[in-house]
Amino acid sequence: QVQLVESGGGLVQTGGSLRLSCAASGRTFNSLTMGWFRQAPGKERESVAAISRSGGVTNYADSVKGRFTISRDNSKNTVYLQMNSLKPEDTAVYYCAASAGTWGAPLDLRGYDYWGQGTQVTGSS
Repeated sequence: QVQLVESGGGLVQTGGSLRLSCAASGRTFNSLTMGWFRQAPGKERESVAAISRSGGVTNYADSVKGRFTISRDNSKNTVYLQMNSLKPEDTAVYYCAASAGTWGAPLDLRGYDYWGQGTQVTGSS
């Protein structure tokens, strides 16, 4: 069992920055692949970024590549999403997710078993 709690969402002007945090409990954190996903109203949930157990490998959706950075601090059982150069189209509920499986398709939602409650991010023009 894994419990995930996101924090750090908010409203930011175009070009601004936010850092999201996701605190994990219930399982050894460094055994988990972690990912960030987002869902805008009326749209399908989509991948944002993923990071391997040790943090050595990261993956990003094309829409955020070069602007967002995923990282993790295993000593704090926490994964982060640094969001820079925010755009209105980044507006969505952002979800943290965890997988105890192998590193195969880290941006595929179907590979994740545990999800946080989500945090709202709004990029204002």
